[in-house]
Amino acid sequence: MQFVSFGFLIMLPIVALINFFIPRKYRYIWLLVVSALFYLSLDMKAAAVMAGTIVVTYFAALLMEKVSGGADEVRPKSAAVILALAIVIEVAAMLVFRSGKILGAIGISFYMLKSIGYLVDVYRGDDIAEHNPLMLALFVSFFPQVLSGPIERSGNMMPQFAYPVTVDFDRFRDGFLQCLWGYFLKLVIADRLAIFVNSVYQAPESAQGTIVAIATVLYSFEIYCDFAGYSAIAIGVARILGIDVMKNFDSPYMAKSIAEFWRRWHISLSSWLKDYIYIPLGGNRKGTVRKYINVLIVFAISGIWHGSALTFLVWGLLHAVYQILGYVTQPIRDKVVETLKIDRNGLSHRTMKTIFTFLLVNLAWVFFRASSLEQALLIIKKSFEFTPWVLSDETLFKFGLSHGSFNIGIAGIVLLIIMDVLNFNGVEMRERIIKQSIWYRWIIMIGAILAILIFGIWGAGYNASSFIYQQF
Repeated sequence: MQFVSFGFLIMLPIVALINFFIPRKYRYIWLLVVSALFYLSLDMKAAAVMAGTIVVTYFAALLMEKVSGGADEVRPKSAAVILALAIVIEVAAMLVFRSGKILGAIGISFYMLKSIGYLVDVYRGDDIAEHNPLMLALFVSFFPQVLSGPIERSGNMMPQFAYPVTVDFDRFRDGFLQCLWGYFLKLVIADRLAIFVNSVYQAPESAQGTIVAIATVLYSFEIYCDFAGYSAIAIGVARILGIDVMKNFDSPYMAKSIAEFWRRWHISLSSWLKDYIYIPLGGNRKGTVRKYINVLIVFAISGIWHGSALTFLVWGLLHAVYQILGYVTQPIRDKVVETLKIDRNGLSHRTMKTIFTFLLVNLAWVFFRASSLEQALLIIKKSFEFTPWVLSDETLFKFGLSHGSFNIGIAGIVLLIIMDVLNFNGVEMRERIIKQSIWYRWIIMIGAILAILIFGIWGAGYNASSFIYQQF
């Protein structure tokens, strides 16, 4: 059962209604039951892998607590050994089950990182070991997050599971609007753009240069809408159930540097890598060279986390190189700005930086999407072959999308950009909509539902394609 399946849309109101009437201190049991059934509906073998992860995490945390004996500062070596062993087991399981040779890897990277983060927090003393196995099982398996995050921390989730807030009409309405936006991003934009991108990337050598360039740009929006769409649905569903989940995207393509892009893209993963890898490695506290090495290590791990193919490693390292070059050239750029008296806060300067950052990110996405390094290099080469006539001779509409459907996709991207610009400038449209009169709210919500139903890309039985990040 997927978020974008007809079965899930039937299940959610029932789950939310029962959740509303169950006493708050017992809701975690209900949420655990629903989470288990949700995951079992996806893959029985995958559920067995998750169960094993929960068992390892639960007992490893209890053992660390026991051998530490309440020590606040210095942890005994035995606790470090337990932590290391548990991490090795979970990372090894993640690599093995994601190798493609064995089934059971649905969303494994996301709940594994949650588990590892929890164990590290317990070892550090930032969190206490959870003695209720059902509560820990819910933290690992909470169904809105289990497939593609956000990668939450136990310190935020456990207290909410223990005693969730009352779900009032305002929370329900806010969660519902978030879900609508997520479904719009996924079904109307991402799945539509995927048709064009997949058609071009299947045989880029036979496509005209400008067509390939357009496909690479559209993929940047496809993966954004796909993943941000999932995150919006996950956050909305959790909110309807009385749980607040962290924001995962914050107008990333409005960033004016690669470093800022990573503060806005997949925020839960970026912050996890910073807190559990970059800072423990020394961060920027041990000199410039060590800082650059740490950046390379973190982004190499990020690439490997996304997949075992060499293209993912190149994608990660490319982002590391971007950031290092940004640090190295900072004095030169400062001197140029000072000499030419450029206003860094001016609209033209900020716009140029945003466009340049997007182009760098777009280039990296080619390696993320391509099936091999050879194909990625071919796509980049083809993108520089200028063939503008394809924009007027109907060639553009020979890659799976009709003229009308292509225009709908472009209109969706324009709407996304407008919403991101507003969000970047502190205007939250969801809050603005909630403050409107009931008639305006209903018109907007009904219009959004109709747009999703009419313009969404649906499969058999009103089931859409799975989310891109579910495979990681």
